[in-house]
Amino acid sequence: MTTTFEALADPTRRRILDLLRERPRLVGELVDLLEISQPGISKHLRVLREVGLVHVRQDAQRRWYELRLEPLAEVEGWLQPYRHMWEERYERLDELLDELQEKENKHDEP
Repeated sequence: MTTTFEALADPTRRRILDLLRERPRLVGELVDLLEISQPGISKHLRVLREVGLVHVRQDAQRRWYELRLEPLAEVEGWLQPYRHMWEERYERLDELLDELQEKENKHDEP
C-alpha cells in the first residue's frame, strides 16, 4: 500500500494535485493539460485515490476528480518542526541584511 508521502514523491502526481487545487477536473482535461496518455493519468489518479488525496464524483457518464485536503494534515504535521528551523534561518538572514544595510548607510554618509 502506498503512503501519502510516497504518492507525493512523484512530480506528476504533485502536478495533478496542483491542477485539482484550482477546481475539480475530468481525466480528459488532465490528459490535455499534462500531455500524458489517458492510461498514464489514470494510473496516477488511482494512486492518489488510494491514499485519499483525490475523491471521484460520478456525474452521469463523467467522472470528476476532486482534491481532498484531509490527508495533507499528516504532511503538515511532519513538516512543522522543519518549518520552525527555516523561520529561525530567515530571522538570522534578516538580521544580517539589516546589519549590512546599516554599514552601507554609514559608509554613504558624508
